[in-house]
Amino acid sequence: MAREGQQRSERKDGEERSELIDKLVSINRVAKVVKGGRRFGFAALVVVGDGKGKVGYGSGKAKEVSDAMRKATDDAKKHMVRIPLREGRTLHHDLYGRFGAGKVIIRTAPVGTGIIAGGPMRAVFEALGVQDVVAKSVGTSNPHNMLKATFAALDTMKSPRAIAAKRGKKVGDIVERREGKGEAEQAEKTEKKSQ
Repeated sequence: MAREGQQRSERKDGEERSELIDKLVSINRVAKVVKGGRRFGFAALVVVGDGKGKVGYGSGKAKEVSDAMRKATDDAKKHMVRIPLREGRTLHHDLYGRFGAGKVIIRTAPVGTGIIAGGPMRAVFEALGVQDVVAKSVGTSNPHNMLKATFAALDTMKSPRAIAAKRGKKVGDIVERREGKGEAEQAEKTEKKSQ
């Protein structure tokens, strides 16, 4: 009976994990020197996302790597934030974020670009569900500061719907139609030439 209960709880955990994407960003081994020698500990940094616009990061420390990763994953799940995406594949506008010595520049990209980002930023975009983005880290390569700078940038993201609601306008008034804009300009040019 006890075994069946354990299997059921494991299945529930497995179902929850399948919904979320978790990426290990870094593991740091630290040593404490004591009378008998050294005692090792591990610090893990993990990014968790649902691939549909929710993402979070967390850190955990333990004597074993698996325990540190579990603690970091639990911490990341507690601190997830929703980021608005354009067409479910890229960001609405370019972003700049800073935390300590870590600076990141994130730019939107056309279809087919892919994720052009390194290290911790790539993990964030993969967990977030972004498919096309170009990002650059300037300054520190410390993964903690890079992650915090990336999240600082993502926190400044505003969707056209939110801006329109704030200004009391329609979304169409704020965002010109990207496909229709070129056609409208061509129509204006042909009218001027005919006159």
